[in-house]
Amino acid sequence: MLNMHRVDSLDARILLALDQDPQGTVLSLSRQLGVARNTVHARLRRLLSDGSLGPFSQRVRMDALGLPLIAFISIAISQSASEEAVAALRVIPEIIEMHATTGDADLLAKVAARDPADLHRLTNRMLSIDGVMRTSTAMSLVEVMPLRTLPLLEAAAGDI
Repeated sequence: MLNMHRVDSLDARILLALDQDPQGTVLSLSRQLGVARNTVHARLRRLLSDGSLGPFSQRVRMDALGLPLIAFISIAISQSASEEAVAALRVIPEIIEMHATTGDADLLAKVAARDPADLHRLTNRMLSIDGVMRTSTAMSLVEVMPLRTLPLLEAAAGDI
């Protein structure tokens, strides 16, 4: 994990302004927020360099890539081969997010697929990895609420 600092009120205000105008320049942001241009520039540079902001590619919708089916796959792995199994799973491009979890499974993977047949191919690929013992899949029917950070940024900015 990178050495992230805690987003403060000004950081949150800058990010909210960028959310409203993703192509906003440092100069336009500084004018909008009433903050020196160098301050905005330094804050953005720090947020990018310390890992507080994820890559721009995370904003791309999976259906725009021809992968409209989203599923969550619980994966049980052999503890003696966990590092190798995780490394092999990380190579699969359709696994778009993965977490170590508590409970019946060791990992929870969010995957994107073209259709159910493609999802079946993905689960078989996972099961072929040494150390992967079993999987359990839940397909998303519809996204009722996408990932959101806006309310948290508004709270951090002091807008709530």
